[in-house]
Amino acid sequence: MIQENLSDLFAFMTVAQVGNFTKAAAQLRVSQSALSRTIKALEERMGFALLTRTTRSMRITDAGQKVLEAIVPRFTELDHDLAALSDLSSKPNGTIRITTIDYAAETYIWPKLMPLLKKYPELRIELINDYSLANIVQERYDIGIRLGDQIEKDMVAKRIGPDMTMAIVGSPNYLKKCPAPETPQELLKHNCINLRLPTHDSLMSWDLKKGGQQVSVQVEGQLIFNTSYQMLNAVIDGFGLAYLPKEMVEKHVQTGTLTWVLEEWHPTYVGFHLYYRSRKQKSLATTLVIDALTL
Repeated sequence: MIQENLSDLFAFMTVAQVGNFTKAAAQLRVSQSALSRTIKALEERMGFALLTRTTRSMRITDAGQKVLEAIVPRFTELDHDLAALSDLSSKPNGTIRITTIDYAAETYIWPKLMPLLKKYPELRIELINDYSLANIVQERYDIGIRLGDQIEKDMVAKRIGPDMTMAIVGSPNYLKKCPAPETPQELLKHNCINLRLPTHDSLMSWDLKKGGQQVSVQVEGQLIFNTSYQMLNAVIDGFGLAYLPKEMVEKHVQTGTLTWVLEEWHPTYVGFHLYYRSRKQKSLATTLVIDALTL
């Protein structure tokens, strides 16, 4: 039964991760009807429903979620082990999947990956920008990039950047019309540019710190984005205040395009780290990417 189910379990995992039968069928290179029959046959053999389907939506059942949690780590380990065997050719190859956010990708990852990719043409990188703090095991990533205090305890973590300070900035034109706030509470009176987080479909709060004082402000404004660089463009264009990494906006402050706001309240966090599963066997390609990114 296990041998018979392997391909069907992989098909179920693909449907669950993609969230759509049509896209999963295309990814698996089978017809949608064939994929539907495969899942139905798997459910019959297992004796319970894995998915609840209607004409418009699909949902994983509680039993299906338990099956998914059991099989994803095993398929992931198999992928890593097979990738490690490719080292027998003495050339790094295969695809390394990395989850990160746009600012880290632009500042710390891409500049270090460029020379590596030029040196090893067989190496492929899939770099996904995602603010949802994806589980790298369940989502089948090889490497995750996050701030140091956002990493799970059972991962191997290595620093790739210095500590990060968050800053509030505004353009001179905006601050001429709306004088800069003198306290964090006065941010509520301003047009603030928000960042949408996929986790719980929430907006990122502006966490501020001054000495021993800490305050978290849930600001409001005309604009909401899901990437930092969209926010940067909007604040430069005078659409309000923005809460962004200091290193990202510093050059714009130096040229006078932007101005610091509530500078004494800017908090500092443990910098970006890469992390990966401690028990997996790393391929040569994964090792080279980790070494290239690590400080």
